Amino acid sequence: MALGWVAVFALSSVCSVAAAQDAPQRLQNRTTLGAGLYNMQVEVALTPQEHAIGLMHRTSMGANEGMLFVFDRPGVQCFWMKNTLIPLAVAFVADDGTIVNLDEMKPQTLDAHCSTQPVRYVLEMNTGWFKKKGVKPGQKLSGAPFGAPR
Repeated sequence: MALGWVAVFALSSVCSVAAAQDAPQRLQNRTTLGAGLYNMQVEVALTPQEHAIGLMHRTSMGANEGMLFVFDRPGVQCFWMKNTLIPLAVAFVADDGTIVNLDEMKPQTLDAHCSTQPVRYVLEMNTGWFKKKGVKPGQKLSGAPFGAPR
């Protein structure tokens, strides 16, 4: 009988995880980053599950809001837009906050957008955000985890 309860619990856990992936995640871990004169309020994705869901299923995001993905170690990071409904700009960021490269990503596509060198951080913002603010590769971001908070 105990085995039956374990199976029911396991099945309900799998179903709740699947259902959760159909809704946008809202992360409690947040920080403020700076790019030159501009501040961003970002959610911080730390775990593999948070990375996998990212900004999927959101229909909008505030003008200066985004998501910072933090990985355990530097690597070539690649992102795609499956189940992501809004167009995004992506910055691949080195440990010291230097933007390595930028890209624009179209919603609901499987095109790979990758860092040009190993990085631990990836920042997603609304499409065009970096261009509108004049933020370019080689510029440094400030705020945790890149140095003194703004």
